[in-house]
Amino acid sequence: MVTPQLVQTQTSYSSMAPKQNCKSKVSSLFSDGFLCAGGSIVALLVVWAFWSFMSTSPNTDPSFFSTSAAKKSALETPGEPTSPGFDLRYDPPDPTFYDDPDVSYTIEKPVKNWDENRKQWLKLHPSFVPGVENRVLMVSGSQSTPCKNPIGDHLLLRFFKNKVDYCRIHGYDIFYNNILLQPKMWSFWAKMPAVKAAMLAHPEAEWIWWVDSDAAFTDMDFKLPLDRYKAHNFVVHGWEKLIYEQKSWTSINAGVFLIRSCQWSMDLMEAWSKMGPQSPEYDKWGEILRSTFKDKIFQESDDQSGLAYLLLKEKEKWGDKIYVEGQYYFEGYWVEIVGTLDNITDKYLGIEKGVPSLRRRHGEKVSESYGKVWEEHLKDAGYGRYSWRRPFITHFTGCQPCSGDHNQMYSGETCFDAMQKALNFADNQVLRKYGYMHKDLLDSSSVFPVPFDFPA
Repeated sequence: MVTPQLVQTQTSYSSMAPKQNCKSKVSSLFSDGFLCAGGSIVALLVVWAFWSFMSTSPNTDPSFFSTSAAKKSALETPGEPTSPGFDLRYDPPDPTFYDDPDVSYTIEKPVKNWDENRKQWLKLHPSFVPGVENRVLMVSGSQSTPCKNPIGDHLLLRFFKNKVDYCRIHGYDIFYNNILLQPKMWSFWAKMPAVKAAMLAHPEAEWIWWVDSDAAFTDMDFKLPLDRYKAHNFVVHGWEKLIYEQKSWTSINAGVFLIRSCQWSMDLMEAWSKMGPQSPEYDKWGEILRSTFKDKIFQESDDQSGLAYLLLKEKEKWGDKIYVEGQYYFEGYWVEIVGTLDNITDKYLGIEKGVPSLRRRHGEKVSESYGKVWEEHLKDAGYGRYSWRRPFITHFTGCQPCSGDHNQMYSGETCFDAMQKALNFADNQVLRKYGYMHKDLLDSSSVFPVPFDFPA
């Protein structure tokens, strides 16, 4: 069990898309005309036969040789898949929810009949149906203006790269937003309009996975245990005892959550967002949340307290479908994690020395198969605090990399060193597949070529 993050400062919505030329020669000598003509006819026949063969070859794109008049609209007929399994060139003319003028992407206007609308869209786009139950779209975001902290934009770029690396390895799509889609929903509230818009834009995704900009994946092999959440529509890191017994606003952390694309989720976001600063009831909700959670030290309504309130006060309506995950680092407090990274590195290298199959070089695209092999050797590693398993997500709550206005419990230098160490720890897992690694986790710019059969 991971210990609660007793001191949390809300993370701000802070940082982040051949031509062929032919030439021919004609002899100017009349006396050679007949010989030239005969040879030309034979050559033309050969070229024509070759050209006919090429134009019908299954390995040749027929659109390259077709005239524009002969081409059929991609909106009318299925095209060739442009990525494995998905037909990205086919969108039939049949009406869908996208053609309904009453469907709005904005957070203020509720979405109704989402389950039916999404089901219809998938029926019209059958290439997206196989595997839909495990399809994930990651969403993150940052502010649109440059960071106040001189190194803030660099740090956010590295955090973004970290997320892109994880998504590429596991085949997830990612949407990164750096605009306030609802100008009044600033800071931690800005995630809500982005999540709703992403859900509407990606009906092919079963899950939308919000990950704060200051959260880093520090185990590139670990995958979400989606089977565990089959009966649930929302996953958040937390501790039920702190929610229902101690009534603490730090009982959960809303900086990372997984939400299913369904009408229930649309309704949850509607109820949740009504506590936000765009709502006329914002001040009222600040008072309600402050009186409900005695350890909440600030008056304003915030997303984390709001979600905890819905769990505590409306459990029958929402609680049964919300999975409070406390068995692994769905997101983990960086203070209790960063100091363990060197020991974890040594443990993993020790295992690799005794298992040749784990040392084998391999293409990045097949990394998941090696992750499964690793699980056999991590049975005794445990999860969470005091574990020597790589922490899944390390969340730099309170460090504020963009603004630099970090929690006064620790210095800016402490935050920077910790972020650099965690990001390089994660980067080593990626770079290893490209033949390089950082030797020193506090040195981001230097790497060494990994020798064959390392670390034997």
